[in-house]
Amino acid sequence: MTGFVNSLLTLFMARVALGFGEGATFPTATRAMQYWVPVGKRGFAQGLTHAFARLGNAITPPLIAALMAWLTWRGSFIALGLVSLVWGIVWALYFRNEPREHRGITAEELASLPPRPANTRPQVPWGPMLRRMWPVTLTYFCYGWSLWLYLNWLPLFFKNNFSLDIRNSALFASGVFFAGVLGDSLGGVLSDRVLRKTGNVRFARLSITVVGFAGALLSLLPILFIHDITIVALSLSSGFFFSELVIGPMWSVPMDIAPKYSGTAAGLMNSGSALAAIVSPLVAGYVIDVTGNWYLPFLMSMGLLLLGGFSAFLMHPEKPFEQTDVMPSARPVPAE
Repeated sequence: MTGFVNSLLTLFMARVALGFGEGATFPTATRAMQYWVPVGKRGFAQGLTHAFARLGNAITPPLIAALMAWLTWRGSFIALGLVSLVWGIVWALYFRNEPREHRGITAEELASLPPRPANTRPQVPWGPMLRRMWPVTLTYFCYGWSLWLYLNWLPLFFKNNFSLDIRNSALFASGVFFAGVLGDSLGGVLSDRVLRKTGNVRFARLSITVVGFAGALLSLLPILFIHDITIVALSLSSGFFFSELVIGPMWSVPMDIAPKYSGTAAGLMNSGSALAAIVSPLVAGYVIDVTGNWYLPFLMSMGLLLLGGFSAFLMHPEKPFEQTDVMPSARPVPAE
């Protein structure tokens, strides 16, 4: 749709439609992973999934720059839309909601997966769920603030702050995003490894999350004082690497807290990032317009990273959302 817009209104509508469609992707994937992934590999699975998302972020800037030169900006959106459509069809044909229905799975693999309740879909106990998930949502909002600052402003940061052309600014941005690919993969692996060694779910999730927030904050400090492009690029890459460490453990938390409602719990958590996606770019743009300083948004991001590191201690993934937490009115209903 974006490739066919002809006004600000139609552009806004196209982007809202895109966000509406994309918003359910990761919560839905989390719900699928609840029964497709063994408990001890949740961090790895979530980290790997998001690593490929960051790989897309890394490849996209130079790819779009090339497609714009070849097909114009409208053609670049149309081309990516067609590729996404083809991939969606392939995935729908391959995926099975029930692991036992997939012809490629073995009996040994099935035995390692969590049991899935049959023929019931419990009602969501919204009150207790919100009380358990609000610290997770707040923590993920703090992560999302930095994420969307990177995703929305990084190419323009390099272009305007260092007078780079589109191609070179895209290459610098891609280098930073590649660091995120490594962070996503490593964060999930480390969280699962800590869980296997200690058996402590809370320590396994919080240790990597807090290290990620702290490392991201400390990595951004040099850009406030040193404006050499190489140092800035390395600092931003390190910051993005550490911030992405939190992804694997954070997306495992809804699965730990609410096994029966993991899709809903993940959706609540992801709403924090969605809110950050709206507010962070707007605030950054306003600050840059008013002050002309491209570094102030990163200073604000450092404050949110500090808050996220502290709010992580309010999460309790070691306490599963049990039936006793559910309101009396919540009763099983027939599966659809």
